[in-house]
Amino acid sequence: MTRSYLRDVAGLVSAIIFAMHLAAAHAADVVRATTSTSAAAPTSPAGMLQVMVGLILVLGVLVVIAWGVKKAGVGKQAHGGAIKIVGGIHVGNRERIMVIEVADEWIVVGVTPTSITALSTMPRQEGVASSPASPLAKNFSTWLQQTVDKRKAAAATLPTSTLPNSSHDA
Repeated sequence: MTRSYLRDVAGLVSAIIFAMHLAAAHAADVVRATTSTSAAAPTSPAGMLQVMVGLILVLGVLVVIAWGVKKAGVGKQAHGGAIKIVGGIHVGNRERIMVIEVADEWIVVGVTPTSITALSTMPRQEGVASSPASPLAKNFSTWLQQTVDKRKAAAATLPTSTLPNSSHDA
């Protein structure tokens, strides 16, 4: 764990404790106000307004805490840019084929709801942008088919004795 991660967690915990303190203080004020003789009854419009303000305050604090957690990225491991998604395409309702860049290598993976399977690896292609707005992302299926065809052609030129489990033996 990094120091910044621990600092973020400590800040989150202190924010939660502060929010709980605010909520408890407000709840104590509401109880004091409803039990005093001069306060409005809880069923009166003024009493209902006071309860609603307290509820909105507590919900607002929870929303702010959730936003802070999302913004701080608590629970996410920082990869420092070591892994990038080059592109992907849906091949079914919940299945995808994606190209992931790790160091100077691209890994083609199949992603399903229950598993991730490495399908192929290849060296990093130069001149191909990895941004989602690039033409690669728009025409990924064509690019993937061309890359697979190139690899098949390269594999076909190898002697059959070097191919594992070759069924071309006479």
